[in-house]
Amino acid sequence: MKSIKIKGSERESVGKKATKALRNAGQVPCVVYGGEKPLHFSAEELAFRDLVYTPAAHTVEVDLGHGKVRAIMQDIQFHPVTDKILHIDFYQLFDDKEVTMNIPVRLEGNAPGVRAGGRLLFRKRKLAIKALPDNLPDYFDVDISKLKIGDNITVESLLKDEFSILHPDTTVVVQVKTQRTAVAVDEDEDGEGEEGAEGAEAAVAEGEASQE
Repeated sequence: MKSIKIKGSERESVGKKATKALRNAGQVPCVVYGGEKPLHFSAEELAFRDLVYTPAAHTVEVDLGHGKVRAIMQDIQFHPVTDKILHIDFYQLFDDKEVTMNIPVRLEGNAPGVRAGGRLLFRKRKLAIKALPDNLPDYFDVDISKLKIGDNITVESLLKDEFSILHPDTTVVVQVKTQRTAVAVDEDEDGEGEEGAEGAEAAVAEGEASQE
């Protein structure tokens, strides 16, 4: 998995006034959990651009000058009006300790069932997995080039020894269902997007990290 390098400044835990001053100076207050004690630092907001504003999942290497910490993003807070980053929580990675992370799903190919008038339902755009840091994949690439109307792809076909997928094997990731006429976008009962012959085949998955 690709690692994003961030240069930060380690700080003591700061109060509201100090936190506000950091934000006014273009700095984002951050905390890394998972080690012996929480590690507080700040970094320029632009340093997080390739980590936050991307559908891909990444690990992070925080350079604090006296040492480097490897982590994954666990939680992020945005300003409700300006969408500026207010705070980020990270979880420290250790080579011998498994972590849980949401990995985006990418669709590859063109489904014959869609060309035949079916509707492509992208049920799971992200999959939660548990793995050692070095075994975390960037994406799940799912080939839909053989999906006919009525076919589906489940989690079972994506299983590997390097990680555990935290969903039942029968969980449907993508499927093609019958419909009378093709539609561009619809909403299924789970809130996942339902895409027709045009938008669905180029859908881009999103990812975020979470602690077990």
